[in-house]
Amino acid sequence: MTAIYIQIHDEIKHRVETGSYKVGQRLPSERTMAEMFGVSRMTLRQAVTSLVEEGILTRHIGSGTFVASDRVREKMRGTTSFTEIIKNLGKIPSSKVLTYQKTNANEVECDKLGLKKGAQIIRMERIRYADNLPICYEVASIPYRLIEDFAKDDIANHFYDTLASAGKKIGRSEQIISARVVNKEIANFLSIKTNSAILALTQVSYFANPEETPFEYVLSQYVGDRFEFYLER
Repeated sequence: MTAIYIQIHDEIKHRVETGSYKVGQRLPSERTMAEMFGVSRMTLRQAVTSLVEEGILTRHIGSGTFVASDRVREKMRGTTSFTEIIKNLGKIPSSKVLTYQKTNANEVECDKLGLKKGAQIIRMERIRYADNLPICYEVASIPYRLIEDFAKDDIANHFYDTLASAGKKIGRSEQIISARVVNKEIANFLSIKTNSAILALTQVSYFANPEETPFEYVLSQYVGDRFEFYLER
């Protein structure tokens, strides 16, 4: 027989999936729900905790438990453009370029992109959106010699498509994810509160040529409750 807390878990999940509990809605209190299902508060809490761990519900200290907002999800496998991820989810991707400049690569950029000291790059700062909702703030560094024949719009708005049209095949990427809190400036860009939780992603992407030439180094900060990464083996 299925454990009682799993039965409750499944029922709450069903109510979320069918819209009985809507995105962003606050659930009844723990005591009310325990009475509703005819179980102890401990059993109810066990079911709710499992739903929180799955990202279906979210807890806000002092406010209660809510149905989690829809999140953009990225599969951590290979290299995929943000635009492609958003389109595959049936959403409309867009970007706002904050800065776009040709400059000398700094020490970290030289190391990540395999460049010599003094090499030039395009450093681009932008906000990425899904259905006009800001998802992430990113700073991308790209070796200038790889893109000097392309227009700014080709790089800023459809970089991966531009590379593909030039016969470049995208290969693997190296990604490091960490949790942190956002500062005031970036919080304003992303329309969230200062010190909100974000997911920081450092990524180096490579062409699928024999040399595995690095072509992009990106530092991104994703809104924690609007985006999630998952692994597939």
